[in-house]
Amino acid sequence: MTTTHLLYLHGFRSSPGSAKAQQMAAAVEALNAQGRTVTWACPQLPPSPAQAWADIQAQVADWPQDTMAVMGSSLGGFYATVLAEKIGCPAVLINPAVAPARDLARHIGELSHFHDPDAKFFFRPEFIDEFKAIAPYPITRPERYFPIIAKGDEVLDWREMAAHYPGTPLTLLEGGDHALTDFAPHQPAVLRFLGLLW
Repeated sequence: MTTTHLLYLHGFRSSPGSAKAQQMAAAVEALNAQGRTVTWACPQLPPSPAQAWADIQAQVADWPQDTMAVMGSSLGGFYATVLAEKIGCPAVLINPAVAPARDLARHIGELSHFHDPDAKFFFRPEFIDEFKAIAPYPITRPERYFPIIAKGDEVLDWREMAAHYPGTPLTLLEGGDHALTDFAPHQPAVLRFLGLLW
């Protein structure tokens, strides 16, 4: 499959300004400059899981399901899994959050965005149940997933992440960190999985 439409979903408190999102946007731009036609979208996701899921579905409503793909980091990896399970598209996951209802319960209150500390939002108690309502596990058709998981992740347990994606062509990194700041060396493998690089 060659991907014609690619959706990137950022993580909790992150934004389209994240380094990985910017690197992927640049890769898509370079492909399009070479004569390819790849539609790119990287929306700012709202803090409400129910609203984020509604926005994601609206974003891809008129996309061709047989040639689209999704990529997500951390909480974006959770949403990417929800989308892949719903419509059957390929999904690239970077250190995906697999239990956000549990892990984010301690973050209820006013928070700021990493890339814009002046942009505040309120993470509400009801968001926990919204996560539970869309939880996508266990996954089906593991071949459609390409997880990249760092053992050095300081936020999430790599063993738990890996356990949620059995049978997938998982890349397990010995070091790394939650943000996967050394994403660049892995970008070619991501593009190959998406059918965008040969």
